[in-house]
Amino acid sequence: MLSRGVLRATAVSFRSNTALSLKTRASFPLAIGQCQKSLSSPLPEGRRYVSVYGYTQAKALIYSRYGEPQDVLRLHNHSISPPHGTEVTLRLLAAPLNPADVNQIQGVYPSKPPFQTTLGTEEPSAVAGNEGAFEVIATGAGVKNIAKGDWVIMKQTGQGTWRTHAQMDESKLIKIENKEGLSPLQIGTVSVNPVTAYRMIKDFCDWDWMRAGEEWIIQNGANSGVGRAAIQLAREWGIKTLNVVRERKTPEETEAIKNELRELGATEVVTESELLSREFKGMVHQFTRQGKEPIRLALNCVGGKSATALAKTLAPGSHLVTYGAMSKQPVALPSGLLIFKNLSFDGFWVSKWGDKNPQLKENTINDVLQLTRAGKFKDIPAEDIKWKWDTDGSELAAGVQGTLSGYRSGKGLFKFEGGD
Repeated sequence: MLSRGVLRATAVSFRSNTALSLKTRASFPLAIGQCQKSLSSPLPEGRRYVSVYGYTQAKALIYSRYGEPQDVLRLHNHSISPPHGTEVTLRLLAAPLNPADVNQIQGVYPSKPPFQTTLGTEEPSAVAGNEGAFEVIATGAGVKNIAKGDWVIMKQTGQGTWRTHAQMDESKLIKIENKEGLSPLQIGTVSVNPVTAYRMIKDFCDWDWMRAGEEWIIQNGANSGVGRAAIQLAREWGIKTLNVVRERKTPEETEAIKNELRELGATEVVTESELLSREFKGMVHQFTRQGKEPIRLALNCVGGKSATALAKTLAPGSHLVTYGAMSKQPVALPSGLLIFKNLSFDGFWVSKWGDKNPQLKENTINDVLQLTRAGKFKDIPAEDIKWKWDTDGSELAAGVQGTLSGYRSGKGLFKFEGGD
């Protein structure tokens, strides 16, 4: 086997004596012992070549203009050079498809990754995806805290996770200190939804821990990733939850969703129509022991009439926190709730919060993963989208487009099944 030094010297010689352009080299995966073999020769199914010069062959799901995922997403093949200094080379394990990812591609999300040509694309492009779990397959000589075989996640959003392989500086990654007992799904989905639920519950209400089991949270979108996380965290912290879900096609399907959330620890589950009904005030009175147990916090991802209905249940001096707007309707603020109840209406954006509080974000992630190891935090339902080396880009784009459809059985999840 050639030493690293010989390989590097060979690579330098190759770069010095070839007339190939950088763009051509980036799409020229030379296999060991097959330097003269035509690129048109068929590859064994599911296989990819790693260059004798140490280059890793990679694919990324990119876009160079905004629009619907099925229209603008495409696969880009490129090569990744051996890592130097504090660089780390990564292989994808799993990456979820979040609504915010789709909004970025559509160009309607406040945070947009820059369009660049660093991957050798013909026009400036961005790699889609913000969340995911990766395995370290190589490190530069200057890397101190990460080793081959470690699992990592992105420290910030916008780094592009929908790719088979990536190379990033060590400073941009969070190492999972103890991956034992954890799955790629659990790690790949920990940094957005669970962190959102955790911080909203912790940061917007001063809970009276002497009254554990006597205070409430109310939330809409309770079957979402954030909603499920809030239910489980609240249960662990001795807070009751009143949860609102949309009706399904049949009463049986609606009841099944309610039972699923109760199994997670939901105290009460109602439908959106019940929330907006005249009877709801009496239902809340009954749930809270005739109002003796205050509802201290409302979590809103819907907006419109649903948010107003949540606010009306809150005890004086409480907070309604908005983190989404599924109905695309504004949050209406009745004057009486502001004047006579002194309610506070807040917003929360986990991306911005995480960028400002990187260490607290990492601590929060570790707390959630500890609960997961202990069996106190269950996986979200997921629909796996298998990503093999020969998977067509249109198939991956169709999976992303499906994120926009309602009532999916689980969150879409890219799972890469290629080798190193």
